[in-house]
Amino acid sequence: MRRAVIVDDEPQALQKLHRLLGEHQDHIQIVGEASDGLSAVEAIERFSPEVVFLDIEMPGLSGFGVLDSIPQERWPTVVFTTA
Repeated sequence: MRRAVIVDDEPQALQKLHRLLGEHQDHIQIVGEASDGLSAVEAIERFSPEVVFLDIEMPGLSGFGVLDSIPQERWPTVVFTTA
């Protein structure tokens, strides 16, 4: 089972990701979520997920900024999400 963190600044998008990924709960476990870039960095460092579903455009720190804040050798697999 892969551990995942989901990141989006829109509550409805987070709910949709929960719902969609919940259909695959035998393969993916959501271990954390974040609603902004700084919280995303903290969640990734805290939970060390194998995969992150990451919004591209967020206030403050974008999805690309999140990745720039983490050493590349510690990057999880990233699935960029956007409206």
